[in-house]
Amino acid sequence: MSETTRPTPSSPETHVIDFRAAEQLLAARDPRGAVKLLDSVVAAHPENTAARLLRARAFFAAAQLRPAELEFELVLEREPDNAFAHFALARTHERAGRPEQARKHFRLAAALDPQPDYLAAARFEDQA
Repeated sequence: MSETTRPTPSSPETHVIDFRAAEQLLAARDPRGAVKLLDSVVAAHPENTAARLLRARAFFAAAQLRPAELEFELVLEREPDNAFAHFALARTHERAGRPEQARKHFRLAAALDPQPDYLAAARFEDQA
């Protein structure tokens, strides 16, 4: 592609650019801007789990808990062993005031990837 040629609005190159820009916006604490960019990426590539996971994170950061929950659940349908998605879904449930649902996903995250944050959140010592 020459310097004077730009990707078309719905080209794969544009979607990669939008995905990377959305990552930057989320890092810069502009989750709503990230969601706007990711909407077109997900619409064009609904099977793209990475885009859906990033959009779920952006929804969560924007305190849009129900859309975040739906996206995290969709990611987990496709990748049931995704420890981060379980952990993030648990945080979403926790923030929405659903501690039992949160505990289930915290424990799944810790079982899949026993990193310290996941283990602490799982609170295995508090067996019910």
